[in-house]
Amino acid sequence: MSPLDLVTTNTDVRTLSKGLSYVSGTSVRPLLGMTIGAAFDRSVARWGNRSALVVRHQNIHWSYDELAEQVDLLAAGLLSYGLRPGDRVGIWSPNRAEWVVTQFAAAKAGLILVNINPAYRSVELQYVLRRVGCRALITATAFKSSDYLGMLTSIAPDFPDSTPGDLHMESLPELRAVFQLGGPIHRGAISFDAVLQRGAMDQRRLLADIGTSLQFDDAINIQFTSGTTGSPKGATLTHHNLLNNGLFAGELMGFTPDDRLCIPVPFYHCFGMVIANLACITHGAAMIVPAESFDAASVLETIEVERCTALHGVPTMFISVLQYPDFGRFNLSTLRTGIMAGSPCPIEVMRRVIDEMGMHEITIGYGMTETSPLSFQSRPEDTIERRVSTVGRIHPHVEVKIVDKQGRIVPHGVAGELCTRGYSVMKGYWDDVQKTAEAIDDDGWMHTGDLATLDEQGYCNIVGRIKDMVIRGGENIYPREIEEFLYGHPAVQEVQVFGVPDDKYGEELCAWIQLRPGATADEPAIRDYCRGRIAHYKVPRHVRFVDAFPMTVTGKIQKFVMRQAMSEALGVQEQKTA
Repeated sequence: MSPLDLVTTNTDVRTLSKGLSYVSGTSVRPLLGMTIGAAFDRSVARWGNRSALVVRHQNIHWSYDELAEQVDLLAAGLLSYGLRPGDRVGIWSPNRAEWVVTQFAAAKAGLILVNINPAYRSVELQYVLRRVGCRALITATAFKSSDYLGMLTSIAPDFPDSTPGDLHMESLPELRAVFQLGGPIHRGAISFDAVLQRGAMDQRRLLADIGTSLQFDDAINIQFTSGTTGSPKGATLTHHNLLNNGLFAGELMGFTPDDRLCIPVPFYHCFGMVIANLACITHGAAMIVPAESFDAASVLETIEVERCTALHGVPTMFISVLQYPDFGRFNLSTLRTGIMAGSPCPIEVMRRVIDEMGMHEITIGYGMTETSPLSFQSRPEDTIERRVSTVGRIHPHVEVKIVDKQGRIVPHGVAGELCTRGYSVMKGYWDDVQKTAEAIDDDGWMHTGDLATLDEQGYCNIVGRIKDMVIRGGENIYPREIEEFLYGHPAVQEVQVFGVPDDKYGEELCAWIQLRPGATADEPAIRDYCRGRIAHYKVPRHVRFVDAFPMTVTGKIQKFVMRQAMSEALGVQEQKTA
């Protein structure tokens, strides 16, 4: 019997260390000991005629059989250009069908897929391509204000005059081929369709031979993450990391072949390619792509027309959907589940998603790129109170401990750094032994940099980032606590709290607030709301009202940008420490 045929009866077996913040997750479903390509082929054999991929903006509706044909053509075509297992292939594109095809084709060919943020500009592109030595780049022609081929030419002026498929460029010495998605073909590039056409039978035989030699612990993906400081680091992930995290994300949502997942989150991020795409293919569910990037109207229309049963998103996406002017006219009755993750999930937003969108089985997820990504996830059977106030319980086959500054496990309910260990921890940062050693200790624990608590039932609450914790006059303040309190104000739609330098106290609290449509409030009103209800040192000294927050393309709030802006506005500088 195939591991994919196992029926899960209990994915919530876990062990707790009495009195201490340690938990390990187990399951009657074992980890999959296979490559992503092997798992994909098994899914195709089982669910071949069922819907696999719908991309509305490209008018694509493929079954698993039809998707598999595209995947095999591309994998063989890439091999025909001399690419071999272990070579790095970059993909620089918003959400398109070709992204999904590339994800599985690269895995079947043993190529290491390098996810490149569609928002990257020329300097960032050059850094990534050189850092990991990409031998090929699959790129969109353009998206919004981004001229991808123009940016590539700006860093490699000899690109247009080089031989397509055999590039030799001074600034990108290891890049040999650029495969272009759509648009008039740029000089030096090869069309994506031409690569598909090269997937002849001789390469198919080579592809089959490669498939038998690949191991599930092989690196298959590099995702760049900035972490807390410095240049982006390439988190190197394996088949085993990604496939199993996708499997159990789907398990904990109760996915079946009847599910249809609306995916507005970007594929270049773990949210899209793992806990969306891999969650679907391990359960025979359908991947439904509403648009190239997030758009609330497209999401609502897609859910209704495609009868989606699940929706993924970061909190800001759900907020945008709920605030869409014509929200009430869409039929969302097919929705039942999904994942909200990527940043702290406001309690009020979760309640509205459950009540107004009908997502009664929605789960909360927590993790990081370096852990494939999920370590915690709530369950559909959890009470609403649990789902809105924690990030759930430990994922199957994962360990977590909460430790103090000396590395000692803290008691239940005490905040400390969250560390995780298990199949999901990355191999390391690409070609960076020092940064890897700083992140993963000798015992295999990944130090996340997140402050968290664990209760006696194993539910985890993320207090904040260690670097975001505000120390005001010796008092440790967790911004997340203040944010949750301020969400209770009737005029507040969204709020972000952070520290700014202060000559007297070292740091003071600042709150940036976005008001609900039609609501009014001023700084004294916000402070009056706080006084007498929270400790005096937790009342924000500075309050600013904003229309939007600086954020990444994945919807993560950039508090460091806000901190810098406020420091400049207040004319204060960081305090120097010894």
